[in-house]
Amino acid sequence: MPEVSYSPMIISLIVAFALTVVLGFPSIPVLRRLKAGQSIREDAPKSHLVKAGTPTMGGLFIIAAVVLAALIVGRFSAQMMMLVLSIICFGLVGFIDDYLKVVKKQNLGLKEKPKMLLLLFFGLLLAIAQLKFGSTGTYVWIPFADVDLNFGILYVPFIIFVVAAMTNAVNFTDGLDGLASGVTLPVAIVLALTAIGSGFGTAGIFAGAVAGACAGFLVHNHNPAKVFMGDTGSLALGGAITAVAVMTNTTMVLPIIGFVYVAEIGSVVIQIAVCRWTRRRGNEKRVFRKTPLHHHFEESGWGEVKVVLVFSFISVLLCILGLLIMR
Repeated sequence: MPEVSYSPMIISLIVAFALTVVLGFPSIPVLRRLKAGQSIREDAPKSHLVKAGTPTMGGLFIIAAVVLAALIVGRFSAQMMMLVLSIICFGLVGFIDDYLKVVKKQNLGLKEKPKMLLLLFFGLLLAIAQLKFGSTGTYVWIPFADVDLNFGILYVPFIIFVVAAMTNAVNFTDGLDGLASGVTLPVAIVLALTAIGSGFGTAGIFAGAVAGACAGFLVHNHNPAKVFMGDTGSLALGGAITAVAVMTNTTMVLPIIGFVYVAEIGSVVIQIAVCRWTRRRGNEKRVFRKTPLHHHFEESGWGEVKVVLVFSFISVLLCILGLLIMR
């Protein structure tokens, strides 16, 4: 059995980290000159009003760093292009949304229906690419039971669902300085380690680049943030980690290592459902003070930095659990 080498993944992480940090310095002033400033939603916590005008769309240099690092360190192959195109395509959906909001001043950005249709379409392309270039066929590994279950004709719709759910979940997680990057960093590291250990070297290099870019972005995005990643970055990161999970057959582990994402989007779904249910009965009630979940804790008296640190720490613990499950 050939010896497993983690060196390419580590190098990819370091290169992506350096590129993200370096690219951020000239990019932030350019975004500021282009008046690509973040607008704050009316229902956001009042403490967020000071963030208005902070440059957004920083996801552009996250994507650039990941793509460059992965292609510099990794081999050019169908699998690598599948991963690279994933982060670009899902980032493109976010870019359109950000562009309409911050440049065209259309408050709602890309409307919900076309946005979801684009995510579903790229999810379909990812599923087809995996069937053509991947090595796992229509089998999905089930943790705890440790079996590969053949999803057959349900495989494609399953992957589409996972893609739509995870990209939106990461998108909802991006709401505080350093939160999306801090939560995604350990997730990407676990996926990278698992990929290398399972013989998916290309996916390991790419995931390492994602982890490095998240760490590099924190240099510019820690509180108080100099730039936000915007939907450009959050959808790109969601698409990237999902593509790695699809390629390495670890999609069923994503809800475990990415449970913070699940909790964030779950809080929104629960809040909407309960509000609509109780409103019909003439007595509207809420489960959370505000959603997504990180806003609930802010409204409960937690400072922004505390929320980010606690959520990131929980993400680390969940990722350790995920590693133990996948041993």
